[in-house]
Amino acid sequence: MPTNKNALIRYKYLDKLLSDYHHFYDIHDLTGKVNDMLYEDGFPEVTQRCIEKDINTLEYAPFSAPIERFNKYGKRCIHYVDRSFSIFKKEISWEEQNLLREVLSTIGQFDGLDNFGWLEDFKIGLHIEERRQIISFANNPYLQNSNLLGTLFDNISNEVVIRLSYHTFNDETVRSIDFHPYLLKQYNERWFLLGAVDGDQKILNFALDRIDKVESLPEKKYIVCPDDLYERFEDIVGVTLYEEKPCEHIVCWVSDVSKGYVHTKPIHESYTVYKEEKDLEMHKQYPRLEGGMFFSIDCIPNYELIRELCSFGGELVVLSPLSVRKEIKNRLTVHLKQYQD
Repeated sequence: MPTNKNALIRYKYLDKLLSDYHHFYDIHDLTGKVNDMLYEDGFPEVTQRCIEKDINTLEYAPFSAPIERFNKYGKRCIHYVDRSFSIFKKEISWEEQNLLREVLSTIGQFDGLDNFGWLEDFKIGLHIEERRQIISFANNPYLQNSNLLGTLFDNISNEVVIRLSYHTFNDETVRSIDFHPYLLKQYNERWFLLGAVDGDQKILNFALDRIDKVESLPEKKYIVCPDDLYERFEDIVGVTLYEEKPCEHIVCWVSDVSKGYVHTKPIHESYTVYKEEKDLEMHKQYPRLEGGMFFSIDCIPNYELIRELCSFGGELVVLSPLSVRKEIKNRLTVHLKQYQD
């Protein structure tokens, strides 16, 4: 039996692939996947014959891996009989159990959701007792389609393409697309799914309450997101990114009543307060705005930003740029008309 370092590394890769029940790999797929991992980690690639020998080795002592071969989608697929089996499985330490208890308590808001049933099984397996909750996260129990969180989490973590059926706020017509899911993001107590349409790398987002159905497509090749999605949110408030719009330097005034709220919970991470000479200069330029404070943010205007700025009513005034001022003024004008007799 081969015992060289590279063989053990291949066993590690194969152990992960053979326990993946979200994809159906034949020997050609397994060879390609292992070679991709070897290449990324700086090791030489191997032949299909080598992978075949590695799998045969795993079936015998000391590993004794329960491996089965079956036909699926016209392929001779291979995986573990028991998806929980691993040649590297070991008992977790007491310290690890304590850490897991805290983690499970923190993510307890997902209890009861489809595909998160394993959380309860995991707690039972670790003999985790029910405990008083001491951290409470924002959670909307009335959010429509929150049951899809588990399904989407499962497909994203296992890199599975999905068929997404959805409708818009203004049109109840259900449309379907094949979608590569990348990220679940919560904003303003709503959940959003971000990903790319099959055959197009443009990133789109869908609110979960607009999704009607999710169907897994494990036979389709999943394309990993080439970009850092977290960078996508650096220049925006919320989840909507208009890629054609430039980042704007937005200057605002906020009253004494609301400045503490804005200062302790900035609208955007670029939030900068005008102090001393700059503050005096702005008060001279805008003498009608008594007290309060001036600040600026640098971000791309979108629906969420405008809604956030409008939420302060007369306690916050956008001074520049003119395009953002006009958008807010138009929205407030419409609101005022609706309140007129």
